[in-house]
Amino acid sequence: MAQLNIVLVEPQIPQNTGNIARTCAATGCRLHLVGPMGFKIDDAKLKRAGLDYWHLLDITYYDSLEEFFSENSGGEFYYFSTKATRIHSDISYPDGCYIVFGKETAGLPEELLYENPERCVRIPMINNSDARSLNLSNSVAVGVYEVLRQWNYPELLTKGRLTKFDWQVDEL
Repeated sequence: MAQLNIVLVEPQIPQNTGNIARTCAATGCRLHLVGPMGFKIDDAKLKRAGLDYWHLLDITYYDSLEEFFSENSGGEFYYFSTKATRIHSDISYPDGCYIVFGKETAGLPEELLYENPERCVRIPMINNSDARSLNLSNSVAVGVYEVLRQWNYPELLTKGRLTKFDWQVDEL
């Protein structure tokens, strides 16, 4: 099975992390939470945003970015940032890669971006300084689904069923 890793570095808003946890659970992605975080992991807002998906989640916690890199050495990392110059959809993401997102208030550390320019990507937005960035949980969803699209949605259901009728939509 293909494996996509989602990394949140110092997330600050529990609702965003809960939404991202739900996205990871629904897509089979692994979630890596790197501290310090701006909330406790048992925060009610975090749990509410993730709804009843927590049992589906493969999640690992780290105290620091140094610990994360130490425990995941050899990984292929792609850093999502508004400061990057490459477009996220222009990258070919390998199996087992890590897509990394920074905290809502400041993004990823600039030193990390400076040291890895070929691995920094951005989601295109309008050219207006008032549009600083997308919401973190939306950015993660865009990144996750681009990678999974490139991989042809491995092991994900791609057809739904109506619940009131006994036929699939594609049978119309």
